[in-house]
Amino acid sequence: MNYGEGGRLSEEMAAMGHEEAPSAGSADIVILNTCTVVDTTEKKMIRRMSELRKAGKDVIVTGCMAKVQANRVSIRLPDSLIIPPDRYSNFSSEVSERYGTGSCSEKAHSSNILPISQGCLGSCTYCITRFARGRLSSCGPDALLSRFRSILDSGAKEILITAQDTGCYGKDIGTDLPSLLGRMLEIEGDFRLRIGMMNPNSLMPIIDSLLDIMEDPRIYRFLHVPVQSGSDDVLRRMNRLYTAEEFFGLAEKARSRYPEISISTDLISGFPGETDDDHKKSLDLIRRLGADTVNITRFSPRPGTEAASMAAVHGRVSKDRSAELTEMKNAVEYENNAKMVGRVENALITEAGKEGTMIARTRNYRPVAVPSRLPVGTFIETEITGCEPTYLIGKVMKDAGSAPRLE
Repeated sequence: MNYGEGGRLSEEMAAMGHEEAPSAGSADIVILNTCTVVDTTEKKMIRRMSELRKAGKDVIVTGCMAKVQANRVSIRLPDSLIIPPDRYSNFSSEVSERYGTGSCSEKAHSSNILPISQGCLGSCTYCITRFARGRLSSCGPDALLSRFRSILDSGAKEILITAQDTGCYGKDIGTDLPSLLGRMLEIEGDFRLRIGMMNPNSLMPIIDSLLDIMEDPRIYRFLHVPVQSGSDDVLRRMNRLYTAEEFFGLAEKARSRYPEISISTDLISGFPGETDDDHKKSLDLIRRLGADTVNITRFSPRPGTEAASMAAVHGRVSKDRSAELTEMKNAVEYENNAKMVGRVENALITEAGKEGTMIARTRNYRPVAVPSRLPVGTFIETEITGCEPTYLIGKVMKDAGSAPRLE
């Protein structure tokens, strides 16, 4: 979501006559789009602020720190223009008042990320982002469809539909995510949509209609549903509003409809009060779920949250548990990927990889590294020849052009 918003702010700068610089070092004005979700990320933001001040840059600070830690920003960048997410609608006017405008220029949409709402409906005890983003505020579907068309017109083949909690889109304005996706799919074109992260409790009411929408081959059969813990006791302390079995119910319903759907989830290691038994339940969850991707984060107390005052798990214990979860998830992910070896998949090249490779995404959003110079946006047939825990390895059988294979 931050990437998507950053791209939109860059477009607004261009519309005011500013020219995008090739690097921060050569820029007159730098937009620092901040994140403060965990302590290590916040420290990176602070370090970057110090670097920009030392370099004498004019800085516009946006993102979550601009809202919940504006004082910390002002200490390190006293002359910066601070614009939090809830003032993005005023971005152009505030920037033009400070820096003026030039001749307006047309700029193609550089981002294929489409944020569809701000905020969420949750009250998780560990989350600082909800203070920065506030309660759910969904964008109107007509405005989103207009921007969606613009992104397609710019040549994008993959569009990432995202939000702080994508699944709760529209609950404040009398609509829902499947309805928005259905309107997007009324638009003809060769593209693919990836649905962003959805909390289990926001996915439950829409799971059936969302699975119906996935019949369209232009939507990746992929779900990112963060469970955060395999222990109901920990989930209650997190105030996550669902149980581990309810989470499994969603996964089982999705797989009963689409057996090869990719499921990604998140786990927090070392949440306050987590016992050895709680940790074992998270290990068991990884094995039972057989997730294609598990993102593991060590608990980080954030200022002002309820969890920051809870009894902490010792850092060494949290680190050991995180390592054990990582070992388990790597084993499970490798097992899943190994089952794909020998198959031929239709995939879309989405980005450059390492060492002369390109990354393509299968129908189920599995990443495949292929030795190729084909451009982003090309559909290919690829044979899976090997794997690592986090990605597949393939070779290009043929260039399928710009159209996805309809199944």
